[in-house]
Amino acid sequence: MSVLLSREQIIKVRAELKRAGKRVVFTNGVFDILHAGHVDYLVKAREFGDALILGLNSDASVSRIKGEKRPIVTQEERAFILANLKAVDYVTLFEEDTPFNLISAIVPDILVKGADWDPSEIVGKNIVEANGGEVKTIPFINFTSTSNIIKTILDKYKS
Repeated sequence: MSVLLSREQIIKVRAELKRAGKRVVFTNGVFDILHAGHVDYLVKAREFGDALILGLNSDASVSRIKGEKRPIVTQEERAFILANLKAVDYVTLFEEDTPFNLISAIVPDILVKGADWDPSEIVGKNIVEANGGEVKTIPFINFTSTSNIIKTILDKYKS
């Protein structure tokens, strides 16, 4: 099976997990240049359930949200790296700017976002809670971000 599952494949996987009585956790993001903060977040998210589905912003989506110079790492490479982390069970792309349609399609048991998100603004919260699920936030262990890593690299290599 491919590292990167299509929308149709992830919907089937979700249905199989539900039939098996497994609690499915969902989170999403860009995960452009993977760093310790990302890995810590994903490990903590996975601890909320039996399987972690990661919705990954497509390259086009990242460019719309972060600007034309992003992503640095292609969606195929980001998906490969993320799918090979112990904490991540499945990776699927979404083309939209938010994962609303994806969340609506899979209806996870647990929706996880970083604690920098106001719970009332978490996309898909209403869908998950209306179906008996929970929304959880995870505090960041540090202030590392892809944007800060890029800035550090540029600062170090200025002529």
